[in-house]
Amino acid sequence: MNPQARKLSVTLSIGLLLVLLTLLLAYLLTDLEKRASHSPALPVINTLNDFALTNQAGVAVSLADLRGKVWVADIIFTRCTGPCLKMTRQMKELQDALPTDNKTKLVTLTTDPDFDTPPVLAKYSGRFNADTNRWMFLTGTKKEIGALGGGGLKLSAVEIKPDERKSETDLFIHSTIFVVVDKHAQLRGAFETGGEGVDWPAEKQKILSSVKQLEREP
Repeated sequence: MNPQARKLSVTLSIGLLLVLLTLLLAYLLTDLEKRASHSPALPVINTLNDFALTNQAGVAVSLADLRGKVWVADIIFTRCTGPCLKMTRQMKELQDALPTDNKTKLVTLTTDPDFDTPPVLAKYSGRFNADTNRWMFLTGTKKEIGALGGGGLKLSAVEIKPDERKSETDLFIHSTIFVVVDKHAQLRGAFETGGEGVDWPAEKQKILSSVKQLEREP
């Protein structure tokens, strides 16, 4: 085989190999998309009732404002020196992981409404560079927060008796989970954020995957 023919043969072989690799990559991507779209359905844990709370800007927020959107929620209080700061940093990680044009909302409830007024929550949200278009901090009466937090979202919060407090900020024992709600105000998942043996990076990916799955649902 003369040099020119050999060069042409090598070129054709490389071209064919590139075509085969492209087809293989396309197949793998399609297979991954099919697998993602056929993820097991997330169970319906609970259906939320309407609520009326107030965000960090002093604006009223009800269930109607979140209906049609997927959202992730937790419960903390701003005076907390325990897990709350870590949880809020983790919620910030979710905010940063989601595209800025994503419609998913992040919702943080306070379990200390007597202290956590809208101005206090606004200052707290600013500490974590919260995108207020996507992340709301909600306060209200203890009864209203209890109805949504404990009754609807299954986020428990128990006030510690004064004589049992270890410090002046040792006020509440509360859930350290993030919960995911679908477009129809149905609780669909709960994910642990801390504690012994919890792999947060893995849990974060589970939350993001659940959000994407629920976003695909009608």
